[in-house]
Amino acid sequence: MKKIIGLLVLLIIMGCALFLTYNHLLTSPNNDGTKVKVYIDEGQTYSTIGSLLKEKGIIRNELAYKIYVKLNETKDLEFGEYEISNNLSVMDVIKELEKGSNTTAETITVTFYEGKNMRNVVNTMVSKFGLDEKEIYSKLKDTTYLDSLISKYWFLNKDIKNKNIYYSLEGYLFPDTYEFYTSATIEDIFEKMLDNMESKLESYKEKIEKSKYSVHELLTLASIVELEAGNSNDRKGVSGVFINRLNDGWSLGSDVTTYYQAKIDNYKRDLTQEELSKCGSYNTRNGCLEGRLPVGPICNPGIESIIAAINPKNHNYYYFVADKNGKTYFNKTYDDHSSTVSQLKRDGLWIEYEE
Repeated sequence: MKKIIGLLVLLIIMGCALFLTYNHLLTSPNNDGTKVKVYIDEGQTYSTIGSLLKEKGIIRNELAYKIYVKLNETKDLEFGEYEISNNLSVMDVIKELEKGSNTTAETITVTFYEGKNMRNVVNTMVSKFGLDEKEIYSKLKDTTYLDSLISKYWFLNKDIKNKNIYYSLEGYLFPDTYEFYTSATIEDIFEKMLDNMESKLESYKEKIEKSKYSVHELLTLASIVELEAGNSNDRKGVSGVFINRLNDGWSLGSDVTTYYQAKIDNYKRDLTQEELSKCGSYNTRNGCLEGRLPVGPICNPGIESIIAAINPKNHNYYYFVADKNGKTYFNKTYDDHSSTVSQLKRDGLWIEYEE
């Protein structure tokens, strides 16, 4: 009987401790009362914005906040812009949200295109939102910010902090058409694109985890496929060529990696011999990266190229070329590949760019 009574007392003490802790986590973060702008997107709920409120310093604890929301009936959450003091309890924060958006925020539709690199993304952010270019590039080097993203997204890891990578989030910002508030910050834009990437990768998570390649390597491969096979009708086949080359210790031999290393966005001009032969973390046209992928992605790939990297076609080809109509030709040997190229030129199917 004494043991039972002791156990009951212990359970009561533990229950009281948990209750007190829970109630403490619902109190104000004890900040200075600054009004913090919060942007709620259409479709978000009180529960899904928990991480956003914690990130903004409006609540103490995300889990306690979500428990409170589950236990208490709330009105529908309106999307829009809110200004919430950072010294309110969770109960008062919910009351502020239930009042509805206190400003009518203007929105803007912005498209980030497949196959474009970070320089293009930054240019778009500057032109559409009036953001400062130097601040954007500085944010991409901010290790504290990058660590916060790594802790938030399962597909990000320390690979994005490699000192040889040009731009930390290259390849991870999913290209798509978005609706943003005109007052969106650098963080708002990056994280909305990362949220989209997460949703696209989620159904492939198990396959990615079982792959011999990391998600960083798969996105790197996908970015190469995006640019090399943009005119191809068989991205999975192109991906399979690169996998075969990697497996056999070959250099990938991809011009687009060399253009990227030289920071050249105009693919219509030929690479110089110096650019082709210069070793680096991206150039796969020489023997410096034999059997290896570049240090990171070279553009933001679309979903078709990502799927092709995750599910490459299994074949024994080592060369490919696409004609002007997008038909892809695969070959096992360089001699056969050269013959195919010559035939395409004779047939008027070779892709030629105007100078």
